Amino acid sequence: MEQNQRAAADKLNDVYEELSKVAIGRKKECKLFLMALLSKGHVLLEDMPGMGKTSLVKAFSTILDCEYKRVQCTPDLLPSDVTGVSVYNPKTSEFSFRKGPVFTQILLVDEINRALPRTQSSLLESMEERQISVEGRTYELAEPFMVLATQNPVETEGTFPLPEAQLDRFLIKLRMGYLSPSEEEDMLENLGHDLPFDELSEVLDASTIAAFQEQSKNVYVHPNIRTYIVQLAHQTRNHPLIEMGISPRATKAMYQAAQAWAFLNGRDYVQPDDVKDILPYVWCHRLILTSEASFNQWNAENLLQEEIVKKVKLPEENVERVT
Repeated sequence: MEQNQRAAADKLNDVYEELSKVAIGRKKECKLFLMALLSKGHVLLEDMPGMGKTSLVKAFSTILDCEYKRVQCTPDLLPSDVTGVSVYNPKTSEFSFRKGPVFTQILLVDEINRALPRTQSSLLESMEERQISVEGRTYELAEPFMVLATQNPVETEGTFPLPEAQLDRFLIKLRMGYLSPSEEEDMLENLGHDLPFDELSEVLDASTIAAFQEQSKNVYVHPNIRTYIVQLAHQTRNHPLIEMGISPRATKAMYQAAQAWAFLNGRDYVQPDDVKDILPYVWCHRLILTSEASFNQWNAENLLQEEIVKKVKLPEENVERVT
């Protein structure tokens, strides 16, 4: 396992180095992307226009030696524009299925909340079951399959909020935030003109990703860590300021994400801090708060940190694997 960890660390450093050619100061975002990839999850990146969301996703997709496609969402985008459509051939008098962009390995869905809800929902089956059903036939998708979606805040004109069922399919949701002054100066100095996407090297291929996914899945989770995750979820379901708490799917997502996070941190076991570190990214977008919470200016992240985490006792026993 130690040798695998060293190999993973080397690859991770290569990913950071390549990504920094295009996206300066986004190391944590890259690590979270990798965590989602190893967990076989999907990423929703939300921020204001001009923050570099699409550039970061495109750069991350480029350094993966996987098939990559992009969907630019607009209000007139149809579900068939994503999944595919049957086309009639007058010469053979037969219909043939023309696959849509969802038939890929890395799918960038740019400005997903500019698409109508029925088009957004066309991604549900592919994100959850890695397959597409069209006109009575089911098509399996290639592995790895990962959706990297960007969106502007719902207050932005011409956007449609993602329904809860759609949000729940994303393993993590994160905001990029502003660069520090020094990082922004580096951006102007090194990336003041065109972004050098053509200079990026492919670091991870499908077989390496599959191997890392399997190793991540075998990261040890102590029973007390499992109990800790379940107790956190239970607290969200019984808090007076939370209308809808964490679902069992979200509990499972946290379990898998914590394994991947520990693996990326060079360990073969999960620590309680792994759960606390990724908690806002994995659970915040799945919570629905009451009107009272909003009135009192609570948000999901503050509630998790101040009202949930502090009420659940941390595991005190040694959580390493016993050999």
